[in-house]
Amino acid sequence: MSSTPARVTAVDTYDIRFPTSRQLDGSDAMNPDPDYSAAYVVLRTDDPDGHEGHGFTFTIGRGNDVQVAAIRALRHHVVGRPIDTLCADPGSLNRDLVGDSQLRWLGPEKGVMHMAIGAVVNAAWDLAAKRAGKPLWRLLAEAEPEWLVRQVDFRYIDDALSPERALELLQMGRDGGAERTARLLDRGYPGYTTSPGWLGYSDEKLTRLARQAVADGFTQIKLKVGADLDDDIRRCRTARQVVGPGIRVAIDANQRWGVTEAAQWTNALAEFDPYWVEEPTSPDDILGHAAIRERVAPVKVATGEHVQNRVVFKQLLQAGAIDILQIDAARVGGVNENLAILLLAAQFGVPVCPHAGGVGLCELVQHLSMFDYVALSGTTEDRVIEYVDHLHEHFADPAVVRHGHYAAPTAPGFSATMRPDSIAEFTYPDGEFWAKDLATAPRADTDPNGAIA
Repeated sequence: MSSTPARVTAVDTYDIRFPTSRQLDGSDAMNPDPDYSAAYVVLRTDDPDGHEGHGFTFTIGRGNDVQVAAIRALRHHVVGRPIDTLCADPGSLNRDLVGDSQLRWLGPEKGVMHMAIGAVVNAAWDLAAKRAGKPLWRLLAEAEPEWLVRQVDFRYIDDALSPERALELLQMGRDGGAERTARLLDRGYPGYTTSPGWLGYSDEKLTRLARQAVADGFTQIKLKVGADLDDDIRRCRTARQVVGPGIRVAIDANQRWGVTEAAQWTNALAEFDPYWVEEPTSPDDILGHAAIRERVAPVKVATGEHVQNRVVFKQLLQAGAIDILQIDAARVGGVNENLAILLLAAQFGVPVCPHAGGVGLCELVQHLSMFDYVALSGTTEDRVIEYVDHLHEHFADPAVVRHGHYAAPTAPGFSATMRPDSIAEFTYPDGEFWAKDLATAPRADTDPNGAIA
């Protein structure tokens, strides 16, 4: 008599917020007071080995509760699924979530619901990697190319990338994979740091942190720009004097500008040799990015942090609008969609330099870049993962950077598991930190942090 297969028994959600705005960590021209937050999800199971799947999507405070509510709306697709089936084909969950006809009306494949799908899908991949006993990057890199192709939704992108071409790219990417795995485990994957460059930091703090970044082995830093041109000129001059000519300095406007202003502002900073200008305008403006790229060369144009799905990435690539493609592990619909985006980048020969500024994003996106290196692009040339030294201590398997390189994770999973004591302390509004903080803070008639009842 066969035993009942293990299943997903519950989808637990948490609104977790950290008070980073109080030190201006994460501040930029569009987001001056972010509280780094995670709409966190745990797939509970009755797996006899006790495996669970952990995932999240990133926000910056108010509205995190809306994101949590969106994740809860997906529970009926997940609870009761046999975990053997789920882990053998995470794409089946992705297809069901994206294909929900009523929830799809809220997108489709964009915004709060799509980010919620990404959190749940990423949790499923975390579960699959844990059950396989491998870090996610290695699970992906060692998978058969045919299986990886089946994980990708080619709808809307097959005019730029067919399944047959994707298979060819993955088959070519396997050559030398074992040697690259050994090199990755030995040396790690190159990173760059934004830690010196938050817009709210003083020049003294910028100087200290930029000098420390170079001492720590980083060969690239990034500065937030876009609020005041005179301030940006002064800050870029300061950073360039501190790091010298041999270190790349990127700039990031966080969508602050229109097309004409973006070109003018970037050219005004050209004397400081910016390596790229990031998110110079709306992430939805494909033709605007192309126009900016033409006007600011040789400064490169990078975007992707807020690009909502593979379709927009496809168009950015088709239009020759970007030099650097920036995936985000939690913005789109999870690992499956990021596989599609990585394959698109490989098809167009555009390097991928992921965004990883928020809580837990470094932990997640390192796996995607490492898979890309080992089993797809085969190179780290002109490729770096963003690193910000914030909040890693809240994760069971935190990202580790040594000598400017991400150390390859070795623990099974997607590095998404948050420490239980951190969840207890920073769950909003009833966690230990927030309960105390809100009890002593001046209160208005409505909740100042904007939680829904």
